[in-house]
Amino acid sequence: MPPAPQQPSAPAVPAGLPGTAARVLDLVASGVVSSRADLVRELGLAASTVSARVQELVDQGLLTEVGEGTSRGGRRPRLLRIPDDGAVALAADLGSHHVRLAAVGLTGSAADVEEHALDLAAGPAATLGVLVERLRALAERQRAAGRTVRGLGVGFPGPVDTEAGRVVAPSRMPGWHLFDLRDRLADALGLPVLVDNDANVMALGEHRTVLPHLRHLVLVKAGRGIGSGVISHGTLYRGAGGAAGDISHVRVEAAAERPCSCGNIGCLETVASGASLVAAVRERGLRVDGAADVLRLVRDGEPQATTLVRQAGRHIGTVLSVVVNFFNPQAVVLGGALAAAEPLVAAVRGMLYERCLPMTTSDLVITASTTGPDAGLLGAGHAALRELVHEAPAETGRAPAAPAAEPGRGAGTPMAEPR
Repeated sequence: MPPAPQQPSAPAVPAGLPGTAARVLDLVASGVVSSRADLVRELGLAASTVSARVQELVDQGLLTEVGEGTSRGGRRPRLLRIPDDGAVALAADLGSHHVRLAAVGLTGSAADVEEHALDLAAGPAATLGVLVERLRALAERQRAAGRTVRGLGVGFPGPVDTEAGRVVAPSRMPGWHLFDLRDRLADALGLPVLVDNDANVMALGEHRTVLPHLRHLVLVKAGRGIGSGVISHGTLYRGAGGAAGDISHVRVEAAAERPCSCGNIGCLETVASGASLVAAVRERGLRVDGAADVLRLVRDGEPQATTLVRQAGRHIGTVLSVVVNFFNPQAVVLGGALAAAEPLVAAVRGMLYERCLPMTTSDLVITASTTGPDAGLLGAGHAALRELVHEAPAETGRAPAAPAAEPGRGAGTPMAEPR
């Protein structure tokens, strides 16, 4: 007899979808669930699958089961908690002229925060050694305090191929194109490293810390440049090639034929970024050294600076109105240095209400970032801790609802039925 035809194997469920350990960790950390039984109800998966994922996390020290919850007719469930046992990830939020560092714990808090001058335009050869030295010192302080350093998360102010850990064609940063930042840092520090775009980690930090109950949001980083991060179905969305959320180089009418650092003309960045505002303020005869000086002038009520910042907000709002109509998020969060300027936030809000459909803005939250300058640190640390979770294909009880944010790794063994 001819051999029976083989059945095609089922595709693996990627990370971030129901059944992965990272998804389980997120649900517990955000307070959505507190027991294995809650996870079964929330994810719609087999009890054995949920138990397998929970046991993986318990074995790694990322989850613990303590006490007993309220019974719903059967045995009392044991409660799941994120242990505060001193395990941390280092986090680095890179700006074009500075770096902020911190240690982020499993409970999502940032500690030992520090900031240093660092000019990325000088290239990796001139800056990587300084960054490594600062990170080594931070890691040693954590170990001296009895904390376990699990890895490093980095937010970089430019496009990043997260799969390869490489920077891709960043504006105004010679020498960084295709630089293997992840591997170089991992080799120097002896730690696993995750590298992502700075707006992405900011969106993750704001969502995880302040808005975990929302499923869809857009965070815009308005600093020296402009970028945005997208949370879809509660998960960071990077797109097919990692470029999702790049609004900086959308063409806007007000920019006309202005040349952009990307090589194109008329980009949003040329009329609404911190760098463009500094140049415009100087053209009007006002002395400023950077965006912080522009913000100071706005706080002091200087009319020309205030007008320029308000115009920048309208330009950002014009581009965001297309995003909001298309994506229909629950919240638009404004982060970065320029988000501290109320005229800019108000102008963005006004443009969204003017240009978006009422159905998309009736319940839309439009606000400045609550976590402020720590958003990137919190997101980078959280992302690094997630990447260390042992991922596995899962039995799916229902169709996945969201695209994945991170790749899966490994497999688990089903355990006993959950309580």
